[in-house]
Amino acid sequence: MDQKFQTFINDLHGKYASLISMAPKKIDNVPNDSPEGGIYMYSEGSRNLYVGRTKRKIKDRLKDHISTADDCPFAWLIARDKTGETKAAYKQSGSRKNLLSRPYFKTAYEEAKKQIREMDIRYVGESNPIKQALLEIYVAVVASAKYNDFDTH
Repeated sequence: MDQKFQTFINDLHGKYASLISMAPKKIDNVPNDSPEGGIYMYSEGSRNLYVGRTKRKIKDRLKDHISTADDCPFAWLIARDKTGETKAAYKQSGSRKNLLSRPYFKTAYEEAKKQIREMDIRYVGESNPIKQALLEIYVAVVASAKYNDFDTH
């Protein structure tokens, strides 16, 4: 393996171990001094559901997943899964605006945000953007996070 790349992956498992061993928190209990930049993972019991990353303060990014906005990414994934509307659409029919105009989808989306609020959260700081991107993939794969597919849309 190329030595330049090797330097970016040397600590992946150690960071993963730190994240997994962290006592889980709920969104409302994440402390204000959460790391600036890092990886976070949402879980329900032993089911790891979603891994994300941010360069912002982790607490602030976590709150984005339950905000009043119509673009909370994890909530979208859950709502799409629950309603069977799993494919992103780049036309009017099936667009985000169109889906939110459908009462069954809007309800599923709002319920997903409530569900996320009750999920367990673990996180670990990582400010280097390359290490952070690799760590997100590593954690999602090793933890079998249901909603991470890394496909392009």
